[in-house]
Amino acid sequence: MTTFLESLKNRRSFYALGRNVNLSEDEIAGVVKEAVKQSPTAFNAQSPRAVILLGEAHEKLWAIVEEALKPLTPPEAFPNTQQKLEGFKNGFGTVLFFKETDTVKHLQDEFALYADNFPVWAEQSNGIATANTWTALEEAGLGANLQHYNPVIDAAVAKEWDIPANWELRSQLVFGSKEGEPGEKEYLADDVRFRVIR
Repeated sequence: MTTFLESLKNRRSFYALGRNVNLSEDEIAGVVKEAVKQSPTAFNAQSPRAVILLGEAHEKLWAIVEEALKPLTPPEAFPNTQQKLEGFKNGFGTVLFFKETDTVKHLQDEFALYADNFPVWAEQSNGIATANTWTALEEAGLGANLQHYNPVIDAAVAKEWDIPANWELRSQLVFGSKEGEPGEKEYLADDVRFRVIR
């Protein structure tokens, strides 16, 4: 198996995260930036955006999520929600992934024949950038898990960090040191998922 496929295999959802990280904040930011830069986009649109939250900013994000979820969660269920969010807060940082929408609209105007596809392709590009970043962090020895608290937190996040109006929040990649093992992963049979046609 190639190193690349081995890295994909090792990229798992780690929920027990900590701050016992050997890389500097600048080194981690460099990994994220390079992974996003090297991720392909349709028409080279480069629509994915990333905001790397570390230290107090990382903790602030999960306080924002807790505040947003409290009125939406039944009181008897909220302690479980708080415990889950505390696990994310215990990590080292979070990467917020956004889709830059002006570029998508411009391409829709310029290439009308494909207009309906550009939002889909932009989502695919975001997924690729996110998965590549997740895998790159795995290669750097870090664990991560992917969350989707958008759109519940969009307005508060935009206000807190002065996010441009044309950046649409798509996901939150929490990362840190691996303080536990990932859960078991089951796979569908190959004959269900794949066809090899000759």
